[in-house]
Amino acid sequence: FLITAPLAAVVFLSGCMEPMVSDNPNANAKQGAIAGALIGGLAGLSSNDDKLVKTAVGAAIGGAIGGAIGQQLDRQAADLRNDLGNDQVKIVNTGSELIVTLPQDILFAVDSAVVVPSLQADLRTLAYNLRDYPNTTVQVVGHTDNTGSATYNQELSTRRASAVSTILTANGVDSGRIQAYGRGEDAPVATNLNAEGRAQNRRVEIIITPMT
Repeated sequence: FLITAPLAAVVFLSGCMEPMVSDNPNANAKQGAIAGALIGGLAGLSSNDDKLVKTAVGAAIGGAIGGAIGQQLDRQAADLRNDLGNDQVKIVNTGSELIVTLPQDILFAVDSAVVVPSLQADLRTLAYNLRDYPNTTVQVVGHTDNTGSATYNQELSTRRASAVSTILTANGVDSGRIQAYGRGEDAPVATNLNAEGRAQNRRVEIIITPMT
């Protein structure tokens, strides 16, 4: 019983978890706490000693860490929404990371990897936010639709991700925190069979992950 009860609790908690996107200021903090508790609980189960005690301690520590991460992401997302004031920029808080999505159609001219002047101000704002929350890593990922060859789309998405990354580092974000790469047409979020879907697929995602 001492072994199976904690394991059952961890399995139960994992079944309750869903990716969370919410305007509730406490919702993502709770998601982070649950995730942390699961991590801590599983860490405790790997021990050959008193599993019940170690699982309880691991879950408590993991929950505290996860809750703090969730609260930080809530604050960072709120600050970024306030500062940007651009409803074309989508900010999603998953509870473990922020995903900032910028449509490529507002970032770049057709077939170009030069960020348009009107969006450079938004990227500067994002850079200032990243400087305010330095204990995070940043992935800048370029995506395209499937128009044209896959090879060309991969190359274009990489150049566009690099262009965004360059503006972030030029505005004070440590380059060591940033990884920029392209995924071309490999990760669509909508159909490529119509213009609306293709527009959604042309995007740059900035994925902000707290360091643990």
